[in-house]
Amino acid sequence: MKNLAIIIILSSITSSAVFAGGPWLKPKGKGYYKFSEWWTVFDQHYTDTGLIDPNVTTGIFNTTLYTEHGIGERINLLLNATLFSRNYMNNVRSRTTEELLIPGEALQSLGDSDLGIKYGLTKAGSKTPVSVSLILGIPLGKSVGGTLNNLQTGDGEFNQIIQFDAGRGFNIGKSSAYVSTYVGFNNRTKGFSEELRYGLELGIGLLNNKVWLSSKLNAIESFKNGFTAETVTSTSVFANNAEFTSLAFEANIFLTKNIGISANAAGAFRGEIIAAAPSYSLGVFYDLN
Repeated sequence: MKNLAIIIILSSITSSAVFAGGPWLKPKGKGYYKFSEWWTVFDQHYTDTGLIDPNVTTGIFNTTLYTEHGIGERINLLLNATLFSRNYMNNVRSRTTEELLIPGEALQSLGDSDLGIKYGLTKAGSKTPVSVSLILGIPLGKSVGGTLNNLQTGDGEFNQIIQFDAGRGFNIGKSSAYVSTYVGFNNRTKGFSEELRYGLELGIGLLNNKVWLSSKLNAIESFKNGFTAETVTSTSVFANNAEFTSLAFEANIFLTKNIGISANAAGAFRGEIIAAAPSYSLGVFYDLN
């Protein structure tokens, strides 16, 4: 059952973390579009007390389409659609006899997705832009699957996030750089705990801004107000009260004026009910800004 918790929380992380990109909005009629693959494979996890325990080798792979599109001078539409999600578990065998105890299984379907709108609280061209976003989590994935009902491609609940972003661009020598921060509140349903989300990002452009390198600190703090095991099903219980602090590194390389590739690696160094293993992503993007 611990694996159930891990996968649900991973779905939450992957579906919302991409919206911590900063307060800069795309101009009207312009946009940013990214097709990527995100995955993690792990055989240990953080417990509800922050310790690390082993588990059967488990993996999740998400194929996503992320877009930001300007529909007004201060308004962007946001979409993070999980087009395909695969969650699998390896065979469980006896350590003494190698007898097959539980056969491995996999679940494949659409995954949970997000639809949002971002509004600029400051005018275009502001040196310190500030924006606010409303992000709606759409439960398109399967919250229960497999023989033991411990495979998921979504958490089965509709959530709403209010998030504020602020940032600042500056120069380091001849290189462009930026810093941004965000804070948000995630209102969850079906007995899931509400969450405080916050983060910090630093980035620098190299080689005439053809290469952008960034580091990101993201965190989720649970309000720990989810229902207990006596009041909800196990599907909800094992997603409640999860927390983490993670560090990510990302590289974006422009191959042409508008087209580029990206690579990201991230991992939690503190957590509760979350995989104790790194995640990775590779993607290609089209930037019209």
